[in-house]
Amino acid sequence: MSLIEIRKRSLTIETIHHEGGPPVAEPLKLAAACAVIRNPYAGRYEPDLMPFMAELRTLGTSLATELVEVLGRDKVEVYSKAAIVGVNGELEHGAVWHEAGGWAMRSVLGEPKAIVPSAKAVAATGYRLMVPLHYVHAAYVRSHYNSMEVGIQDAPRPDEILFALAMGTGGRVHARLGGLAKDAVTVHDGQR
Repeated sequence: MSLIEIRKRSLTIETIHHEGGPPVAEPLKLAAACAVIRNPYAGRYEPDLMPFMAELRTLGTSLATELVEVLGRDKVEVYSKAAIVGVNGELEHGAVWHEAGGWAMRSVLGEPKAIVPSAKAVAATGYRLMVPLHYVHAAYVRSHYNSMEVGIQDAPRPDEILFALAMGTGGRVHARLGGLAKDAVTVHDGQR
């Protein structure tokens, strides 16, 4: 029997033309794919979460593939992951997404090196979470530090978990604060 029972999914796409400055030639696209599932451990302590984490790789691959289909694999420059656990669960039930969601995005995107940033919370239904984004090939590319809101109005219910992946096609549209530029990344170790 599967540990993953999906109640609903969502896909949100933002297209940013400007942030008060001149419109950019190619708008920035940010997208978040979410899945709301039944929490198999709601209301009880489970010492071994590894089978759940392993099974979630399939869900992660599905969400990552959906984002790549929407944005274009070669256009993805930023990414992140998030989990919102309903109040009958615990934070560790969302932490399983670190490996499952991160592994899935790396696999679908061709193994980028930068750490996948994340956010997680235990919260009531309708909670919204700001998810940090950064450059997929190096964590310190300042122009690509950004965020995107994820959440669904009726989720997660107390016995559910909302898992999300987010990707985008570039850095902030009017980035002009210096720092490491994506074109200057040389080490290819995900750091600089």
